[in-house]
Amino acid sequence: MRKSAFLPCGEIINTHGVRGAVKARSDCDSPEILASLEEIYTDENGKNPLKILDASVQKGTFVLLTLEGIETVEAAIALKNTVIYASREALSEFMEDGDRFIADIIGLAVIHADTGERLGVIRDVINRGASDIYVIDTDAGERMMPAVDEFVSKMTDEAVFVRPIPGMLD
Repeated sequence: MRKSAFLPCGEIINTHGVRGAVKARSDCDSPEILASLEEIYTDENGKNPLKILDASVQKGTFVLLTLEGIETVEAAIALKNTVIYASREALSEFMEDGDRFIADIIGLAVIHADTGERLGVIRDVINRGASDIYVIDTDAGERMMPAVDEFVSKMTDEAVFVRPIPGMLD
């Protein structure tokens, strides 16, 4: 599986003031990560770079960004609802050993750690607080499984090996 050099890190959701600043939702582990980046992109292939001149976290949730070349409210409005990307390299600085990007988990096969049976494929990863939840497409339909050590045995670049309780993925 080829890993993308650029990963989604948020979305510009509104303007802020009249001098071209924008308000962004962060999809990073914390809004501080988005606020600490030097550059973002409006294209998943790294095209359309925007240098971040100033950034601050607002209300612990959103990030206010001042971007080079975006100096009017009209220019900021044109970016509204734009998904923003960061380079994998820049985001890797915030990773700890064993961490993986969600983009790298989606599409992995789910294999029973004891039997080797293929149980499905991870379609999405949801985070609602305490732990991530894997959304898995199985032969029986969509199933969800907490991404915790009790169920996840190990993860490789090709698969997630799990030990689900009976009925969890049936």
